[in-house]
Amino acid sequence: MRRLYSTFVHGLPGVGLVLIRLAVGITACASGFESLGTSVLTPSLLIALFHLALGVLIIIGLWTPVAGALLTLTAVADAYMYPAMRWVWALTGAVTAALTFLGPGRWSVDCRLYGWRSVKIFSRPPDPPT
Repeated sequence: MRRLYSTFVHGLPGVGLVLIRLAVGITACASGFESLGTSVLTPSLLIALFHLALGVLIIIGLWTPVAGALLTLTAVADAYMYPAMRWVWALTGAVTAALTFLGPGRWSVDCRLYGWRSVKIFSRPPDPPT
């Protein structure tokens, strides 16, 4: 993860990334909940569960590069499958692709798991006070 993102953005840009993650993740989860009407295991039910899982991963910021790439591909496929919602899915795919390239930000599970840590090493003990 550190090789993909040299730094996890904090401050106001980090807040912006959280808002982008929330918008994209809520869109994916809402699409998944909307399609969950059947109890029989069908391809549409599996796609709905896939949308839900990817939306949750994006919201919490876990495995952002993988989840973002998969959600981008899913959004492109949905744009072709549902012509009435084509522009919504095209926008979702574009924003998710940008999020995949930018990274999850400081307030994410990815940052907690894979972020840079500072280690303080003292070469010698400090001098006693005089």
